[in-house]
Amino acid sequence: MWAELRPVGRHADTGGYRRFAWTGADADCRTWFQEQAEARGLTYETDRNGNQWAWLGDPTAGDAVVTGSHLDSVPDGGAFDGPLGVVSSFAALDELRRRGAEFARPVAVTNFGDEEGARFGLACVGSRLTAGQLTKAQAYGLRDGDGVSLPQAMEAAGYDPDAIGPDPERLARIGAFVELHVEQGRALDLSGDPVGIASAIWPHGRWRFDFRGEANHAGTTRLADRRDPMLTYAETVLAARREAELAGAVATFGKISVEPNGVNAIPSLVRGWLDSRAADQATLDTVVAAIEQAAKDRAQRDGVDLAVVRESFTPVVEFEHALRDELGRLLGGRVPVLGTGAGHDAGILSGSVPTAMLFVRNPTGVSHSPAEYAAEDDCVAGVLALADVLEGLACR
Repeated sequence: MWAELRPVGRHADTGGYRRFAWTGADADCRTWFQEQAEARGLTYETDRNGNQWAWLGDPTAGDAVVTGSHLDSVPDGGAFDGPLGVVSSFAALDELRRRGAEFARPVAVTNFGDEEGARFGLACVGSRLTAGQLTKAQAYGLRDGDGVSLPQAMEAAGYDPDAIGPDPERLARIGAFVELHVEQGRALDLSGDPVGIASAIWPHGRWRFDFRGEANHAGTTRLADRRDPMLTYAETVLAARREAELAGAVATFGKISVEPNGVNAIPSLVRGWLDSRAADQATLDTVVAAIEQAAKDRAQRDGVDLAVVRESFTPVVEFEHALRDELGRLLGGRVPVLGTGAGHDAGILSGSVPTAMLFVRNPTGVSHSPAEYAAEDDCVAGVLALADVLEGLACR
């Protein structure tokens, strides 16, 4: 399975993956998922929001145990973030069949669409729509960098955008959702454990900062006469690092657009996107407020207009303690429990169904990069841990 997925959407120059929602690479991943389901005799379906499902047992019976993750990527992302969870889910199901397990509850493997938000700027679109955390009207307002709307992209890919929206009937089928994911950090590497259990997801969000100045000639405009939004943006980036460091949080400006984007032109508009996360809500609020204030102060000094828009936000997610503790019991109580600063579909669904997560060791700690890595032995340990969990939850 891993060998089949490896070349899909991989960029020849960077070695990273560009599997963006509703593109050709995404379609190839979806075809792969369907083929995996059909090769195992599973019931395959795509829901109203484009999420894929592979069912063992009656999909409508209710109280199902669901596992899976996503197949899309960030720009030049790594091979493991998302796909490891989907591949491991099919492999765990294979392992249970090898064991001769008798299932008492339906089991499903899922691929949630557009988890990374690389194309339309909002993470976890498929699961947000399903859980009712993103309305149809809001989804219709999403556009990519070329101005293509989400419904236009879905329609071009052969899906019906008129059908998208909350899906309470599907959520009612799920008794528990367990997502396996490569760890995005080095906690397991430092503890020496191949597999861990998630305790909680930090609150996190994305904010767009629009710095508007005045375009002018880079060679003939005196420094004193400039209204340069790039200068304000640069100071804001430094402020983000400073405030995050003081609070023990993280804050990152990782995306920027510039107009008119000419080498010899002072920009008229610099638009930067802030991603910030913290262990608790109060700390996150403090950090973002401080960054905004620093931006305002510098904008006033530079004669630049500033607008800040919160584009997405996810509050702290405490995974259901009963299910989390059950995973620990099923794995013999030897598995560490750790928090994470990364968002996941399991976090989105946690408000609707019991959810839990397993992490697989990442010795580099690197994620969202081609350097992302997990050793084969650790991946196998993750599959066996997931199989043990599914057996304990779904089998007689």
